Amino acid sequence: MTRKLNFFAGPSTLPMEVLEEVQRQIVDYNGKGLSMIEASHRGGMFEDMYDECLADLHQIMGIPENYDVFFLGGGATLQFTMIPTNFLLPGKVADYCKTGTWANKACADAQKLGKVNVYFDGTDSKFTTLPDPKSVKPSKDSAYVYLCSNETIGGIEWQDFPDTGDVPLIADMSSDLLSRPVDVSKFAMIYGGVQKNLGPAGATLLIIRHDMLDKRNTNLTAYMDYGLHAKEKGLYNTPPVFSIWVVKLVLEWIKRNGGAEGMLKRAQKKSSMIYNVIDTDKDFFRSPVDPRYRSRMNVVFRLPNEELEAKFVEESKAAGMLGLKGHRSVGGLRASIYNALPEEAVATLCDFMKDFAKKNG
Repeated sequence: MTRKLNFFAGPSTLPMEVLEEVQRQIVDYNGKGLSMIEASHRGGMFEDMYDECLADLHQIMGIPENYDVFFLGGGATLQFTMIPTNFLLPGKVADYCKTGTWANKACADAQKLGKVNVYFDGTDSKFTTLPDPKSVKPSKDSAYVYLCSNETIGGIEWQDFPDTGDVPLIADMSSDLLSRPVDVSKFAMIYGGVQKNLGPAGATLLIIRHDMLDKRNTNLTAYMDYGLHAKEKGLYNTPPVFSIWVVKLVLEWIKRNGGAEGMLKRAQKKSSMIYNVIDTDKDFFRSPVDPRYRSRMNVVFRLPNEELEAKFVEESKAAGMLGLKGHRSVGGLRASIYNALPEEAVATLCDFMKDFAKKNG
């Protein structure tokens, strides 16, 4: 079998050794006589695996003890609603940074549930830049400050984060979770879908500081209440078992490959390879993103015209590279280069880009 090179924005490629481990254990998990995905989530082998997964997250991410860590279903999109439902109480305002599709969706949902202040709006720049973190100041009576750390569609990423003082900082890190070290203690809440860097689609990771739960709306239905999920360790209802199991295997792979620091080195090298091709041939390639905020996860770029972009996509598919078409809302081209994508795949793309430019420039 010849595997395709997966540059899709998500679900993304998984480490080959993880896929092989899943294949090996899918029928009989560690000689237990049944599959992990058949196991009860109440005790037994699932909860043993789950506890190990949470412990790995604490270790690799350096999560302090005063945080609850658990998984939910519903994707990161559910959190767009759960966050203001829990924390945007009457008399309070939430500060949102509109930096692209995902932050904008979160902001739109919050505006239906309470008072929102937009402290940065990237509309005029077509969401190609970010505010200086030092310029971010919470509103009076702010319940929290919200941001999306990496916008997959626009290809922009916060390189540093605001200091919001006593006001809680909440971040959607769906697309750059564990691609670099992050000081978790700067955040009141971090969340993200796992299908970019940590596993298959189906689970959302939540990391919530204990004091945030004391500030929440306590008059909520069960599934919408963070306090209940924290109390039950994310096991109030049946969790996304398969996704969590694969996350556990990916975390073990990350540990074997240098942890968060190792993932940062991989991301820096792979992204710089593509950006170097773009910057070396500026007559043919163009990056629309402010260089200060270029994403290391999603490299977006344009060619001289849309006809060439369509040709690039078709020829790259024929060469075994998938997912290089830009999002339908912005067009262009995009290479998503998450943790598990090998450097060799990026080198293949770079060679293709150079050859394509030479033939069509």
